[in-house]
Amino acid sequence: MRKLISILATVAGLFAAPVLAEPLAAPQGDVVLTVSGPIGETNTGETASFDMDMLKAMPATSFETTTLWTEGKSAFAGVALAEILDRLGVTEGTVVASAINDYSIEIPVESITPSAPIVAYELDGASMSRRQKGPLWIVYPYDSDAAFRTEVIYARSIWQLDRIEIVQ
Repeated sequence: MRKLISILATVAGLFAAPVLAEPLAAPQGDVVLTVSGPIGETNTGETASFDMDMLKAMPATSFETTTLWTEGKSAFAGVALAEILDRLGVTEGTVVASAINDYSIEIPVESITPSAPIVAYELDGASMSRRQKGPLWIVYPYDSDAAFRTEVIYARSIWQLDRIEIVQ
């Protein structure tokens, strides 16, 4: 009898409903990042809006690197862009990232890895003001690989990021 119960439990487990991620909550604080386009998860009309607490609640990534825009080695912390895209169900297309001043860049989704780039929200352990290229900055671990020290990658390192549009 125990064997039959064990077999039935195993079979039942094969047909269990998949565990779905929690719905994307609405931001409670000031929105610092809005993502639009063909995304699978929204929380504000047809977009996904994030406040700083929502970004900080996602798995954090950090690294130290030198940059063209800072003195010496700097410590960056944030959420991997891949993590944000994964949370929103984005698997293809192009990320068009735009800054507060409307400067924008394009990053092909297939070039984004689980570790690079990150959407940094801290520089040397502190939040970044607009004057310090914040509150969000797309940053790569430039020192870790020569592939991150190219004009294309430097151009993709957009600071004062406030919106992303996914285009197919």
